Amino acid sequence: MNKFLFVVMITLLHLSGCKNQEEVIRGEVKRIIFDTDLGPDYDDVGALAFLHAMADSGIVEIMATVSSNMNELVAPSINVINTYYGRADLPIGAPKISGVDMGATQHWPDSLIIRYPHDGRMTSHVPDAVEVYRRVLTEQADSSVIIVTVGFLTNLSNLLQSQSDSLSQLSGKELIAKKVKRLVSMAGIFPQGKEFNVFSDSTASKYVYENWPTEIIFTGFEIGSKIFTGLRLMNSDSRYNPVRDVFRISIPLSEGDKNGRMSWDQSAVLIAVYGTDGFFDTRRGRIIINNDGSNSWEDDTLGNHLYVVQKMDTGMLSTFIEDRMMHLPM
Repeated sequence: MNKFLFVVMITLLHLSGCKNQEEVIRGEVKRIIFDTDLGPDYDDVGALAFLHAMADSGIVEIMATVSSNMNELVAPSINVINTYYGRADLPIGAPKISGVDMGATQHWPDSLIIRYPHDGRMTSHVPDAVEVYRRVLTEQADSSVIIVTVGFLTNLSNLLQSQSDSLSQLSGKELIAKKVKRLVSMAGIFPQGKEFNVFSDSTASKYVYENWPTEIIFTGFEIGSKIFTGLRLMNSDSRYNPVRDVFRISIPLSEGDKNGRMSWDQSAVLIAVYGTDGFFDTRRGRIIINNDGSNSWEDDTLGNHLYVVQKMDTGMLSTFIEDRMMHLPM
């Protein structure tokens, strides 16, 4: 990291009250796998841009970018963004047997794959997400990986139920327990409600949250729905930029986005990178997934689940997130 970026980063963290700036000073790199349903919404694109900005800063190493959405345009759209930021070779995987197939109503993926370079593979042509997970996790140090899921829980359910193979003698659950530090999940409404990511594959959601062996931090629908980003990015003078293009295409198509798009997925990435201190308070307990795909919450001081409650001023939080979304490749 160059000296200028380092000073700017520490200053921003200090202003935000973020205590884990000490981790940045010590040079501790966050190894992150990003699991997205990119397509039904476009906050995923902002979240992936945020991650690449952090990778350029030296805080993050992106280990893989996997899709929980089987739609054919998801993998090439992910690869467009990875390629734009100079990381064309990042592993991409997707469910292979069954899962949710959902496209983007604003048709921005079509525009991305026509205008920007990518490796040409449709979603059905990339490896099984479970294979990608098992390969990446096996190669990492113990308790070193943070998984961020901002979509359906299909891949993580399949990973949990996977058995030993040529990549590892460990079962999926054993591999997660050994290699994963925590899971950050944009899912649910707290303390109770019915949210898209959970109910779209409610069987997978229930299995994951009842069987996941590490800590899970939830950022619920109620968090991102108050944080609006994208207008500065859309109106910027960055002309050859797939992230800007997605927001430029999509924001005008919805009256509800006139103040910017809600930033559910970016809040999850923020937590994965910076933690919660200074940004959010937390409540500890256990999520309960009901048969209809809704969720409720049970407080428990010894619980392995936490959900966040906003602490930082909304305007500051929006600016903090969008600054990173507007990052240009190094």
